[in-house]
Amino acid sequence: MSVPNFASDFRARLRAGEVMLGTVLPAPTPSVAGAVLGTGPDFLWIDTEHQPFGTEALGTIPALARLRQVAPLIRVAGNDSSLIKKAYDVGAVAVMVPQINTVEEARAAVRHAKYPPEGERGVSPVWPMYVGADWSHAIASANEETALVLQLESRRAFENLDQIKKISGVDVLMVGPMDLSTSLGRSGDFKSDEIQTLMRELPQRLEGTGIAAGTTLVDVEDMEQHLEWGYRFINVGSVVGYGAGVLRQHLARLRK
Repeated sequence: MSVPNFASDFRARLRAGEVMLGTVLPAPTPSVAGAVLGTGPDFLWIDTEHQPFGTEALGTIPALARLRQVAPLIRVAGNDSSLIKKAYDVGAVAVMVPQINTVEEARAAVRHAKYPPEGERGVSPVWPMYVGADWSHAIASANEETALVLQLESRRAFENLDQIKKISGVDVLMVGPMDLSTSLGRSGDFKSDEIQTLMRELPQRLEGTGIAAGTTLVDVEDMEQHLEWGYRFINVGSVVGYGAGVLRQHLARLRK
């Protein structure tokens, strides 16, 4: 009997120029994950940078996402080989590394994310055992299957963009609007001309590199605008944020 590999086509689709739309996992529980996965995102953003949990709290959720044909994306807390390795080993198809400002930091992230000879990642993934996947295939195909997302969150990052985008092994360069606005002295002011100019120019500066421009937004009209600008990787808010908004409206309506 053949052993399934549960490989993801996420990176291949991204490289083919498809638009990838995802959303946030609000809490690391199977019931919440199941509900969010049921909405049909291309990727599930699992944040271990700002949320009070790490990969040890995720259990089989990334494997569950793979089974539902949704790419689990784990944002790690920093550009740390132990964090990046654990994220992939627990089942991440993509890992997001925050606050990449220099070409040296981008190179380090690739080294942490890839098995030799492309990088220096240690070998022993656990997620194949959760789903009965072919362990050897998971290792042999990892460099080709898994994706790496680097966040640009400062003026310095954009100043170094022309060097960063030349690094092989980077699949998405993603703008972090909150950190970017804060670094420019405009915390939360995403609509400022300076921020909008940087964001509008990013897809143009990435043309011909094979790297997708990405960001995270809440308003669907803003997302449509960014798609027109050439963005191909967008996090579509959070089910908690959207759900709370609807609940607030219902409560206000009923109290009238």
